[in-house]
Parts: sequence; C-alpha cells; structure tokens
Amino acid sequence: MKRIGLTVRAMSAMSAIGATGLLAAVAFATPAMAVEGNAEAAASKKSMCIGCHGIPGYKASFPEVYSVPYIAGQNAKYIEAALIAYKKGDRKHPTMRGIAETLTEQDIADLAAYYAQAK
Repeated sequence: MKRIGLTVRAMSAMSAIGATGLLAAVAFATPAMAVEGNAEAAASKKSMCIGCHGIPGYKASFPEVYSVPYIAGQNAKYIEAALIAYKKGDRKHPTMRGIAETLTEQDIADLAAYYAQAK
C-alpha cells in the first residue's frame, strides 16, 4: 500500500523515529527550575504568602469569595509549577498573578522548598 509516495514500511520507520523524537521533546520540554530552593532563605519572602495560605479554611473575597488552600506540606514541584503558571498568566487569579510576577526563579524555588517542609 502506498500513500503519498511512501510505502507502509517507510511510514512505519518514520513513525518510530517520530515517536522517539516526541519522547525526547517531552522530556526536555518539562519545565524544571534551574535553581535549588533554600527553605531558610524563604523566611524573608513568605510574608506575602502566609497571610492567606497559612490559615486553614481561610476564604478571600477578591475577586470573589474563594477558598484559599493551606499550602504547608504541599509538594515543592507543585508550588513551583503553580507560581510559574501565575507568573506567565496561565493561571488567572489576579492577586496571585500580581505576586508571582514579582518573584524570581530563586524566590519561587525558595518558597516551594519552605512550604514543602512546613507543617
């Protein structure tokens, strides 16, 4: 069977190469922080977070009534990914976006390390 000038065998070989390339692209496209977090360094950075995220069951009222997650003990990679998404605008909460836009990669890594080990 031919399809656009390629045999089935040639198409299978190209599919195998394409799948390998796709796997490599996925491996390298996964966002990873280039810096290591330092929980102690977050001591001076956490004040902007703790007022909402340090109170179990807290609800904020802007832009609407919203249950704020208590993030102590949360996985560091999850916190990093969430903050990066807010910073890039992929997550839309205006307060979180405003805060995340001010954070450096090191700030994000430090805060994620701090909250991951917090109780």
